[in-house]
Amino acid sequence: MHMATAPKQAKGWRYGWLFAAVWLFYLAENVKALLEQPDMWWRNIGLVAVALFAATYLYVVSLSRHVRREQLLGSGSFTVQAWAGVLGMLALFAVQIPGAGAHALTCLVYVAAFAMVSLPLQFAIPLAAVLVALAEALPATVPGWSDNGYGLAVLLGSLATWGIRLAWDRQHRLVDAQKELSDLAVQNERARIAGDLHDILGHSLTVVAVKAELAQRLLDVDVERARKELADLESLARDALSDVRSTAMGVRGISLPGEIAAAREALAAANVEAELPGAADEVPSRNRELFAWTIREAVTNIVRHSKAKHAFVRLGPGSVEVIDDGVGCLAPGSPDGQGLSGLRRRADALGATLTVGGRDDQQGFRIRVEVPS
Repeated sequence: MHMATAPKQAKGWRYGWLFAAVWLFYLAENVKALLEQPDMWWRNIGLVAVALFAATYLYVVSLSRHVRREQLLGSGSFTVQAWAGVLGMLALFAVQIPGAGAHALTCLVYVAAFAMVSLPLQFAIPLAAVLVALAEALPATVPGWSDNGYGLAVLLGSLATWGIRLAWDRQHRLVDAQKELSDLAVQNERARIAGDLHDILGHSLTVVAVKAELAQRLLDVDVERARKELADLESLARDALSDVRSTAMGVRGISLPGEIAAAREALAAANVEAELPGAADEVPSRNRELFAWTIREAVTNIVRHSKAKHAFVRLGPGSVEVIDDGVGCLAPGSPDGQGLSGLRRRADALGATLTVGGRDDQQGFRIRVEVPS
């Protein structure tokens, strides 16, 4: 979304000078007064000053987008040019006074408007206030000058361009926020895929290692069973490759019955006597993926670390528990591994409770996930 907004915003500022050029129409009052000036010297100088004022105004307006961008980024190189533009226009305004008289005060509207857009607010607001006061004071104090509402015009021009500035800043912050959200979404997706890959490969490679060790032991005593284990290794490797490809494409799913079957096979290969549920029909569909990940992570830990002889998987509509009689639990206060951290994130996403620790009745390890009803 931010990619579409930014070009539109840049395009608007790139052609902002055309919008600014329309308002130069009000300088016609200066030109008319100068053409009626009987002194040819001041008339010609005034007309040249009006032309230079208009050109300077259009030029500095074209710089406004660079000035605002650099101010938001904390840089000040274009701000120096903005100040130069303000001072240059004030000088050209002063040159017009002898020929145009009070009509030259029209220039102050343009100076104040540009200042409110381009200068830092701590300077722009006081400058605009001074210009308003000047536009009010000069007609009241200079003989022959009449007040045609120049002070009000400077004030309204300042307020209008201040509103434009606020809108531009708000839009810029919105674009930045959208970009940050987009970048954060990409980072979260990468973290999710990395976690899924860890869980998939950790489980699959653990089973592959166990089966490879078993096949090696069987080569000297039971060649046919060793051949079967090697065939299973090939199948596991192909399944793992398919899972990795699917995960990388973001379309991977996980099946609770499939994980129960895989757990039975992995535990048998590791010589762990297992008690597993025969079906998962009573588990609601909303809980199945989380319970499948729980069984996968728990069985991977049993095969890899526990040295257990027995394992039990207890499955219900709102909970799943995997326990073993292995060497025990994590040390108190020790951090979760990558697999358990990923499982905890999944449980938190569904509002479920993950319990990890030792068994109450004997030595062993227990992982339990419970989803509130």
